[in-house]
Order: sequence, then C-alpha cells, then structure tokens
Amino acid sequence: MSDSMDRRDFLKAAGMAGLAAATGAMPGLAQAAPLRPQRGKSVMGLKAPKLDTVRVALIGVGARGGGHLNQLLDIEGVKVVAVCDNHQPTAERTLGQFKKRNLPNPPLYTNGDFDYRRMLDRDDIDAVFISTPWEWHVEMAVDAMNAGKHAFVEVPAALTIEECWRLVDTSEATQRHCMMMENVNYGREELMLLNMCRLGLFGELLHGEAAYIHDLRGQMHEIEHGTGSWRTLHYARRNGNLYPTHGLGPVAQYMNINRGDRFDYMSSASSPARVRAQYAAQKFPEGHSRRKLKFVCGDINTSIIKTIRGRTIMVQWDEQLPRPYTRHNFVQGTKGAFGGFPNRIVVEGRGSTDDWQEGKDLDKWFAEFDHPLWKRMGELAQRMGGHGGMDFLMLWRIIDCLRNGEPLDQDVYDAAAWSAVTPLSEWSVANRSQSIDFPDFTRGMWRTGEPLGIVGS
Repeated sequence: MSDSMDRRDFLKAAGMAGLAAATGAMPGLAQAAPLRPQRGKSVMGLKAPKLDTVRVALIGVGARGGGHLNQLLDIEGVKVVAVCDNHQPTAERTLGQFKKRNLPNPPLYTNGDFDYRRMLDRDDIDAVFISTPWEWHVEMAVDAMNAGKHAFVEVPAALTIEECWRLVDTSEATQRHCMMMENVNYGREELMLLNMCRLGLFGELLHGEAAYIHDLRGQMHEIEHGTGSWRTLHYARRNGNLYPTHGLGPVAQYMNINRGDRFDYMSSASSPARVRAQYAAQKFPEGHSRRKLKFVCGDINTSIIKTIRGRTIMVQWDEQLPRPYTRHNFVQGTKGAFGGFPNRIVVEGRGSTDDWQEGKDLDKWFAEFDHPLWKRMGELAQRMGGHGGMDFLMLWRIIDCLRNGEPLDQDVYDAAAWSAVTPLSEWSVANRSQSIDFPDFTRGMWRTGEPLGIVGS
C-alpha cells in the first residue's frame, strides 16, 4: 500500500495512542470488560456453505502476499479471480505466476489506496486474502466481510481493542469467516506438540512461554517501499509487544484458549530503547531520516498473561537485539515439558527427568506423535515451501475447510484475543506494569467452546 497514505493514517492513530498513554487510559480498554451488545450470533464453530471452487482475491501482493498467491495457485480447488495492490509494478509482477501456469491474467486493481473496494464489488469472490501494512488490516477485513466475502488477514489482525471488537462484531453480523493467518500454528513441531497436549502427555498444563525474537534491523533500509518503510515508524511511536502472535498462537491452542479457558489479565514491562538508534547512527549518513527518528519502543518487552483457569503464559518480543531467532514454544505440565529452539522434551515415566531428551533422541517422539495432518501433508508442504512448509499447509487447510464446509482452525475470537496483547501491553508499560483485563471477545462462549480437534486422527 502507498507509503504516503499509510503514514498519514499511522501518525493520526499514533497520536491518539500517545495521548491515551499520557493520560493513563486507552480508549476502549476500561470499558471493554462488560459484554458488548451483539450485532449477530456467535461464529464459534462457524460452518459456511461448501464451495466446490474457492474464488480468491488478494489485497497486497508484495513479499508476503506474493508468496500466498504463488502457493494458492498450486492448491486444488482454488481460482484466483482478482489481484489488488496500489504499487502497480508489484501487481504486474504477479502476472508471471499466471503465465508460468498457462492461466489467464486476472484483472488488476491498482488505482490508489481504496481501489480494493471496487474489487470487492465483484460477485465472483468468495474469500479475500489481505497482506498489507498493519494499519489497513481491520478496514479491509471489515469491508470484505460486509461485501459478503470471507476475510483472511495477516498478523497482527488489529492494533487496538476497538479494532478487535470491529472484527468480532462484523464477523458475527455477516456470518463470514475472519481468520488471522497465524502460520506458525501449522509448523511441524507446533502441530506435534498440540497432538501431545491433546493426548495428555504432559498432564495438566500449567505454564507456557511464547516469543518472537527476530533481529529485523535490516528492514530500516527499506525507505520508500517494502515492510521497513512503514513498520519502522511503529518503533518510534509505540512501546509494548508489537508482534505477539507467532509465539502466542500455538501456546493458546495448546491451552484451549477461547475453548474452555481464556486470557484473564496481563502485565507488561519494556526495557530501554537503545539498539535501533545505535544502528541508525552506524548505517545511515548524517541528516538521514532514519537518524532523526526517536525510537521509544523498548528493545525487549516481557508480558505475563494469567488465564481464567489459572495458567500463566510469558510472552516476549524483540525485533532488534543481536540474538538468534526463537519463538520459545515452551509448555510445562504436571507430568512433563517441551521446549523449542532447540527442541527438547522430558516426560515423567518415559526416561529420566533430570536431563532433556533432544537431538537424535527426538526422532522416536516425532515417529510416535507427529500430527496426522503433518503425516498426510508434511512432505508436500515442505516441498512447496514457505517457512518450512507451514505457509503452504496453512493455506491448504483453509481451502480444505472452505470446500468441505468445516469450521476453521482459527476464528475471529482467536484473532482478537491474540492481537489484543499489543494494545494491552502498551497500556501496561505506560502505567508502571499494572495489570489490565482482557475483554471476553467470545461473550461467554469460551465456556462451552470445543477444543481444537486433531484433524485426521
């Protein structure tokens, strides 16, 4: 999407958030705990009518959206009918993917920031995949659902609590799917761990740890176009956990969040902001716009979530410090634990609990507990690529659910709850790490929601 429009919208929103932080309040937070009036009916377990062919449109086809397009074109039962990106060279570059497969070129919608709305007027679109800057996610997803389309949106789904509610309210009112595309839930290790948790291997789950530790300072060199052209601005306007869902999504599913338990409250603390300013001083010449930014987002943020059932989850975020990539992916139960990066496991009654089983010792665990979906599709997913196959498997599973009229593995309540960590962390950081309640986006339906099943078991 165009940088000029993104920056205007972003600065306006950031100004409001800054004012709220300064006054010790965040619009929509204190008032969010009571259940809101419902505009439709719950979409928990929503089954939409079966689609023999899923007619797809994409908004945003740069690095992330371009990868989605490339993989969707190779999934049976998919027809890509339209492509939208306000950066015309990016939109036109996608046509090579159609030519390579001897497919007719789709119409391109490239006439400004809001040309996607003209595309949504089409009556031959079933689902819209949204891969645009964060501040566009909610507007585009809401517009898609109101136009009768299912919305699949990149992470995070929303930036404020009010935006989270907009997604929930619109999905319930329109009875259309709204899924945040948290691809990490479809990684091999994450799927295996979900299977292990469902089988009760670790006993009662008590604690989890989730993270997104990823040095992304290099994106600061993307000035006029690309992820860094808009993402860098967030570090100069906001202080909290700006990207919580990659680590948190899988842990939330292990713990049946929104399906028997839910996030209750959280507190958050940030370190000083140091490294991005140092990087800018080292990598950019005197007077460059990057050196003029005042970075306020702490280099590492740590949040603690407490669930209604009493479980604890530590969530960390760091996109700038020199440190190897990790998502933690740790879960502790009364009978054992699993940790990621590197993978390791200990289970009472299956070897010593004094030492981790890791490395080649894990082969037997994968052989016994690999998720049935990975057993069925893992080889193809790895061959098709996308973060080790998780991207392809996620897209394949979405299409499979739509074609068979089955509920999705993630719903709008997950999108809202997982994304809400960001604005809640911002409030907590600005208020001496005070705890703050999560809204119940399910309006009480979490009590009877069915845990995510193990597909194919």
